Amino acid sequence: MNVFKTLLMTTAVAATMLAAPAMAQERIALVVKSLGNGFFDAAAKGAEEAAKEIGDIEVIYTGPTSATAEGQIEIVNSLIAQNVDAIAISANDPDALVPALKKAMSRGIKVISWDSGVAPEGRMMHLNPSDTDLIGETIIKLAADYLPEGGDVAILSASSTATNQNAWIDAAKEMLPEKFPNINLVATVYGDDDSVKSTNEAKGLIATYPDLKAIIAPTTVGVVAAAQVVTDEDLIGKVNVTGLALPSEFKQFIDNGASQAVALWNPIDLGYSAVYLSHELIEGKEAEPGATFSIGKVGEITLDDTNSAPMAAPFTFDKSNIEEFSKIY
Repeated sequence: MNVFKTLLMTTAVAATMLAAPAMAQERIALVVKSLGNGFFDAAAKGAEEAAKEIGDIEVIYTGPTSATAEGQIEIVNSLIAQNVDAIAISANDPDALVPALKKAMSRGIKVISWDSGVAPEGRMMHLNPSDTDLIGETIIKLAADYLPEGGDVAILSASSTATNQNAWIDAAKEMLPEKFPNINLVATVYGDDDSVKSTNEAKGLIATYPDLKAIIAPTTVGVVAAAQVVTDEDLIGKVNVTGLALPSEFKQFIDNGASQAVALWNPIDLGYSAVYLSHELIEGKEAEPGATFSIGKVGEITLDDTNSAPMAAPFTFDKSNIEEFSKIY
């Protein structure tokens, strides 16, 4: 009888072990600038897609409620305590995060930045959404193409410390004299990727510069806010809003004429690629200048002297294709 009971217990334990889900072999944290942002929600979808494709990966999607370095530092410290395998971060500040991320790397955690970069000493590699100069040229060209005689334009950016935003704006400014001599950049303001602040900044630009012809917002939050202001203040046809936008969030403003065209890379591919790169580092691949890394179906990248690489060129959305792409992301 005792032997029979022992056999039953052994069988039950074995069945339980078989039924229990396998623990993920790798835990990759996708740390975004702030939660509730459609761009980063789309990136999270891509991250999950890559995790499923590779297998045995758990994606931890996290970020602060507002786009601050302090909020991200708190999250990074929490992830260090959890001993995750990798942290892939879109940074709110290139320098403030370095000490926390260096601590993570000293504990054996692989660290990459993507979208908005961290200073080289705070990460192993950086994935740019696209080539910085190309993005800078694109955001100005989106305005210039609809201003044949030129005119005043202004930039509504995210935070003043956002690495990617500042690099794109600097590149755009450098190209103005030679490639867009008739475009007059009158101001650059910052909405901190906050809808209310971005709305107020857009209103301020319109009030301050009565001859303003275009607002360029290289941020998915700011571009929606500015287009809504132009719509609400009955300025459609007078002020064109352009920049970087999610098609699903921005379609209404292409449709109503507040914007003629916007551009963006695929944030789904960006999150997908970030997981692929993190996985390769966890598996032992070295990040060094000249190294080539696979980013799955998106292709491959080759690191430059700063261990950075662009993913893909930005794509333009206008009346001819916004309907199609708004159903995708």
